[in-house]
Amino acid sequence: MQPRAIEAPNEKQKQFFTATTRYIAYGGARGGGKSWAVRKKAVLMALYYPGIKMLLVRRTYMELRENHILPLMAELKGIAEYKETQKSFCFANGSRLRFGYCDHEEDVLQYQGQEFDVIFIDEATQLTKFQYDTLSACLRGANAFPKRIYLTCNPGGVGHDWVKRLFILRQYKNSEKAQDYTFIPARVYDNRVLLERDPGYVQMLENLPEDLRRAWLDGDWNVFAGQYFTEFRENIHVVKPFEIPKNWRRYFAMDYGLDMLAGYWIAMDETGKAYVYREVYQSGLIVSEAADVILQKTCETVNAFLAPPDLWNRRQDTGKSVAEIFAQKGIFLTKAQNSRVQGWLDLKEWLKPRKNPDGGWEANLQIFPCCTNLIRCLPALRYDERNGNDCAREPHEITHGPDAIRYFVAGRPLPAGKQKEGEEEDYESQLEEFLNYGI
Repeated sequence: MQPRAIEAPNEKQKQFFTATTRYIAYGGARGGGKSWAVRKKAVLMALYYPGIKMLLVRRTYMELRENHILPLMAELKGIAEYKETQKSFCFANGSRLRFGYCDHEEDVLQYQGQEFDVIFIDEATQLTKFQYDTLSACLRGANAFPKRIYLTCNPGGVGHDWVKRLFILRQYKNSEKAQDYTFIPARVYDNRVLLERDPGYVQMLENLPEDLRRAWLDGDWNVFAGQYFTEFRENIHVVKPFEIPKNWRRYFAMDYGLDMLAGYWIAMDETGKAYVYREVYQSGLIVSEAADVILQKTCETVNAFLAPPDLWNRRQDTGKSVAEIFAQKGIFLTKAQNSRVQGWLDLKEWLKPRKNPDGGWEANLQIFPCCTNLIRCLPALRYDERNGNDCAREPHEITHGPDAIRYFVAGRPLPAGKQKEGEEEDYESQLEEFLNYGI
């Protein structure tokens, strides 16, 4: 039986259908016709490539059933047979479309060792980076079929950061190649069928509060539902680098573990504004190596090195604390407060945009563009579902940089003192003033 005629795709859906890179993401805003495009692309590939093996994944089985299985059961009558026990559509030409879900982190492990020619991940930002990586490892096969992963996505969710990095920021690591990734942005205005049939949906999106409207209607990846630091605006908080005056106070704040050393050099002017001007973001460093990296990157006098209290705990392997090992290297750490909620609330105040005398916008904390990981991670933090005043601890990778900045603001840093022309700064008295601040 010949396949039934389908609705004509809109221009963005056509781009999705015809893209040929290994990784193709479609979406950004709500109402762009993403699920429809996934179903149709899967069916077209099943019919065009006899014997192709495909997997369609969504976070929960209920979402999978309502958004894909039930619509396809109606659309594929006489074309493919749905087998409930296998959660698969089997086509007469030998092609197979299997369905899977990853409600829990470990659910994805059921696909280890399996091979698929094409993988569809619907609402990819609902999956963790570990789940995505595990699924990506299943994309292989010694045949002539195309090997592709198709993703749909909206801003927000536990996978917001990795999707944004790969497809929006286009920042690649290790063997990742820019030419392998395609992003097709789509908004509700691209979906003419929805505009005609449900204009009320569009009006609902247009009337949302600003943050939700920017995420759901405009597809703005710098804001999303559940975002903790809604204050963050790249055009306000990221500033053009400049030469920092010698009389400004310098601080270094860090979050350290074997999984990541995230450290930031921060300067404060006379008005209390802070500028994050250098970054170290490196994993796999033992304590002495971390100290060496910091020393190598430090080319100025630093008034205080701020670190969390757990770095004063003695380690079982050496009997020494991280603070002791750093001190042996010549870095004397200052213990910062570690109240998570208070620290995050303080940081929100530092990030709060305000009008400057010229009519533009500024904030008390601003960042140089070279601090790429901080710029990436700060807006990606979400609220903790159990404590609305706290940040979520997962995905863990994006918490290191913000934690380091939290230790900085918790240290109650002092602004620069007024320096007369030709006068050298008294760093020892500044350090004593800093250590005794608030006592």
